[in-house]
Amino acid sequence: MSNLNILSGGAAQGLVGSLASTFKAQTGFDIVGEFGAVGAMADKLRKGIPADIVILTAAIVAKLAEEKLVVASSIANVGLVETALAVRAGDPRVTVKDTVGLRECLLASDAIYVPDTVASTAGIHVAKVLVQLDITDEVAARLKIFPNGATAMREMAASDARRPIGCTQSTEIISTKGVSLSGTLPPGCELATMYTAGIGATAAHAPQAQELIALLIGAGQQEQRERAGFIRGTT
Repeated sequence: MSNLNILSGGAAQGLVGSLASTFKAQTGFDIVGEFGAVGAMADKLRKGIPADIVILTAAIVAKLAEEKLVVASSIANVGLVETALAVRAGDPRVTVKDTVGLRECLLASDAIYVPDTVASTAGIHVAKVLVQLDITDEVAARLKIFPNGATAMREMAASDARRPIGCTQSTEIISTKGVSLSGTLPPGCELATMYTAGIGATAAHAPQAQELIALLIGAGQQEQRERAGFIRGTT
């Protein structure tokens, strides 16, 4: 069986999964590999983990190209992903219009589920927002930190907390059963991150990697990208 090896941020897992059957029909290849915090995925590539394709933040992919670990000419934008709030399915959704509302929302929650605050895009941003809102110490005991947003959302779905809330990238919320997208972060705290795809410099299956990139960015997949949580196309 032929496999295309991927190292990707968790933000793209839902979209890649939705395209897997089409990709296999076109190429005969299955997509295997890892999805997780972008910093951790980049470090795996640096350590020599084989990857035909990477899908990470634009800044990280550009850096990997500088390091000659990604083919610069292959890099293509997949789309923007917003960092957003999540609630358990069935719980009342929260609407946060400004920083005051976000502060009150977080303080009212007895468990706050987030991805890695050191290596993940959303987790790093959450840590900055907590500092900005001056509540880092106050909510420290309530923070539930997991290696990536998908894991954080699965754990929140199973939470027995009274009023849990999650904060990670919208794509990870949308693709996780048992949680609901509750809204984006308010002005002053918002974050939209461009994700890009690129072929690994030592790719064993570069032509197939290019075919997956074509699927990821193709005009025919615009609706799929939007359903997965990407708010803008490839421009």
